[in-house]
Amino acid sequence: MSVAVFQRVFGRLPESRRPDDNAPMATRRPPNGQAPEPPLRVESREELVYLLGEACELEHGLLCEYLYAQFSLKRSVAEGVTSEQLARIKAWETTLIDVVKQEMLHLALATNILTAIGAAPHFERPNFPILSRWYPPDVQIALVPFGERALRHFMYLERPEGMALEDAEGFAALGKMHPLRNDDPQLTAGPEEWHTVGHLYRGIEAGLAHLVDRHGEAGVFIGPLKAQATTQVFEWPQLTAVTDLASASRAIEVIVEQGEGARGDWVNSHFGKFVGILEDYLAERAADPSFEPARPVMPVYLREPPDVEAITLIEDALTRRVADLFNAVYEVILQLQSRYFVHEGETPQELETLAKTVKHLMNWVMRSLGPVLTSLPVGPQFPGRTAGPAFEIVRPAFFMLPHREAAWKILRERLATLSGVAAELADAPGLGALKALSGNLDGFARDLGGHLDARAAQASAIVTPT
Repeated sequence: MSVAVFQRVFGRLPESRRPDDNAPMATRRPPNGQAPEPPLRVESREELVYLLGEACELEHGLLCEYLYAQFSLKRSVAEGVTSEQLARIKAWETTLIDVVKQEMLHLALATNILTAIGAAPHFERPNFPILSRWYPPDVQIALVPFGERALRHFMYLERPEGMALEDAEGFAALGKMHPLRNDDPQLTAGPEEWHTVGHLYRGIEAGLAHLVDRHGEAGVFIGPLKAQATTQVFEWPQLTAVTDLASASRAIEVIVEQGEGARGDWVNSHFGKFVGILEDYLAERAADPSFEPARPVMPVYLREPPDVEAITLIEDALTRRVADLFNAVYEVILQLQSRYFVHEGETPQELETLAKTVKHLMNWVMRSLGPVLTSLPVGPQFPGRTAGPAFEIVRPAFFMLPHREAAWKILRERLATLSGVAAELADAPGLGALKALSGNLDGFARDLGGHLDARAAQASAIVTPT
């Protein structure tokens, strides 16, 4: 990237600082930034679980932000773009999809670490926008359509640890926080002052090392190995089981390098990819100031969530039904993921079905359903605006289905119901694409039902006298 381009994208030239190559991984600070961030306090398992829960929420939130931007993109020249601009939009979408897949990997790796130290998976999160004191005041998550504001916000969240970079317009720190202090020991965990994804994970890594020094690996890594997500099932080469400090450090290194970049080189990281997209976007806008790659979407809700004050409710009846289907698909994905990590008694074949169903719901159903929703009107109070998915969290506790047979019956029932709703909606004008999604959902329900039937037949054969 040239100096001129860098100045246009960043507004200034960054300084660089290279770490000591011989330093231990947990003390090499920072790999790409300008100044080391303050250390995080981890004196107990509870404080470590708290930070890992925040890491899972952050990965989950980033995943939704990137999906929202992807779904907001225009799909044809009929939406006011040229064929050349549409090709550029499709290239940006391909990059976003790659980043989304890696965020799914990061969430799985963070969950592996959480599981390895004996805690439950953490797939709940606050509803969007997350602008409150859930996290440090300069860490905010919101759903923004594709464009310069979104890209600058993504760059800010994925920036290398220690890099001085301002968030996008409209995102402002809400005030000072009061993090845990070493001179104020507490039995319960609380917030810590981290500023970047890398800062959070390096704090987790250092905390793991500190607890291992105190209690030994056998005293820290107490979770069941069989509950780990691995490459054999999810087909990510970097997805490995976490069983000790070395494997936890490798998992963290994958997350940090893919997000902020390998030491001294962020070009191929998420941060670098967003920098590249922003460079392209600014060039396209300079050539054609009227170019708008995104639909006029806005995040909208079906009902008022208890943890967000200012929201927009969907007025259009058909749009409400499609948004309801989207939220239900999203919810069942979280249920399937939770069941995978808390499974008890599933066969390897059943675990593979759970994992593949999650992947296919993301890749086949949500990837098609999202753009359908963003093409639909919000309602008469918002003329010309279309509906952006809010990824509503209704009841987080319902994500956890702890009893195997009941869980599988609930999941099969839910998928079958969603298939029926999609088939019904497919008859509405402009919603023909939902017919194929109905078939996908029905197939997933049948896959789960096949395992239930096989177990029932096996149990019947055992109790039936010969």
